[in-house]
Amino acid sequence: MKIRSVTGEDYYTVSPLINDWWGGRNMADMLPKLFFEHFTETSFIAEENGIMVGFLIGFLSQSHPDEAYIHFVGIHPDYRKNGIGSHLYETFFTAVQAHNCRTVRCVTSPVNTGSIAYHTKMGFSIESVRPNYDGPGQDRVLFVKRL
Repeated sequence: MKIRSVTGEDYYTVSPLINDWWGGRNMADMLPKLFFEHFTETSFIAEENGIMVGFLIGFLSQSHPDEAYIHFVGIHPDYRKNGIGSHLYETFFTAVQAHNCRTVRCVTSPVNTGSIAYHTKMGFSIESVRPNYDGPGQDRVLFVKRL
C-alpha cells in the first residue's frame, strides 16, 4: 500500500465515490474541493495497486497551534478491516507532530457507532456529546487524542 499527500486533482476521484462509500448517504457536500487545495500537507490518499482505497482529510488548527483536526476519512468498502485507516491516521499523526501538534480532535454522529468504536480503538477519548453541535438536531460526539 502506498500513502501519499492529496492533490487538487484527487477531488475529482474522491468526490464521486463518497456517497457510494457511505451506503448512499449524502456526504459529498461535507468535502468541498478547498480541502484538496489548502490542506495537502496533512491530507492523504491510500492506494493499493494503483486503486484509491482510502483517504484522510485533516488540518492544523490556526486557532490552537498545538492542535490538529481530522475532518473526513473514507475507506473503500471492499478494503475495510485491512489496516488502511490505521495507516492513514498514523501518517497524519506523524505529519502534525512535525508541526509540534500534541492534540488531535475529530467529531462523529452519535448514531455512527462504528466510528465511535473505531476512534476509541485508535486511542481517542470521548470528550463530550454535544446536542445541536452542527445545528438543530445535529448532535455530535467530540473526540480528543493526545499525541
